[in-house]
Amino acid sequence: MKPAAFDYARPGSRREVLQLLAEGSAEARILAGGQSLMAMLNMRLTQPRLLIDISDLQELRYVREEGSYVAVGAAVRQSELLRWPALHHKLPLLAQALPHVGHFQTRNRGTVCGSIAHADPSAELPLCLATLGGEVVLESVGGRRVLPAAQFFQGTLLTARRDDELLVETRFPVADPRCGYGFTEIAMRHGDFALVALAAVVQGEEARLGVGGVADRPVVARVELSRDLPEQLNAIAWGLGAEDDQHASAAYRRQMVRELGRRLLEEVRP
Repeated sequence: MKPAAFDYARPGSRREVLQLLAEGSAEARILAGGQSLMAMLNMRLTQPRLLIDISDLQELRYVREEGSYVAVGAAVRQSELLRWPALHHKLPLLAQALPHVGHFQTRNRGTVCGSIAHADPSAELPLCLATLGGEVVLESVGGRRVLPAAQFFQGTLLTARRDDELLVETRFPVADPRCGYGFTEIAMRHGDFALVALAAVVQGEEARLGVGGVADRPVVARVELSRDLPEQLNAIAWGLGAEDDQHASAAYRRQMVRELGRRLLEEVRP
């Protein structure tokens, strides 16, 4: 199929983008990398009247440490973050997860913030953001607001972003040297959407375990490593509301949460 007709704008500044969103609102969509949006346009799952291309806006292309977090601008491609020299030291969880995001061809176009904004429940970057307790920065002509990941993700492809807002920045907390970080996933093939993805942050006898690919959004649970681990993982697995689909059964996904979760926590635990 071919996309429905739309107007195309390539603004030269963030201010212009915000103005276009204010004028077009619900009938406008942002094009950053286009790895998800173009497929949706071709299948006519979305039919915007205006496409706003921000891919070359240099003021939105930055990766920088700002105190307790690393700020990633809306035009930063996934491959650019993967090549960031301080990635393994500052964001070890993302250093492990990014190679699982699509393929190197798609990472050369897809953006970090684009994946966050798309909010696919099987995607690795939303899972990492939720597990780390990160934030997103949303901006409109009316002002700016900062939302925690837990509040931003609201369901499958559903977020708290308003129609007139641009996700200008994603903030990932800088790694705590007292913590261990780990990521794993299972997919039909490397680069495919995860059937189940798990991210962990462990400090002492406590862990945050994030699960993607099962519920309608990333789910983060607290685990006490001094208690019965299989029992806790079983409770987490059943609490996700897994359903059968064409890719895997609910029972299979629950078992992967139990088994992969146990392995991951044992690997990351100091």
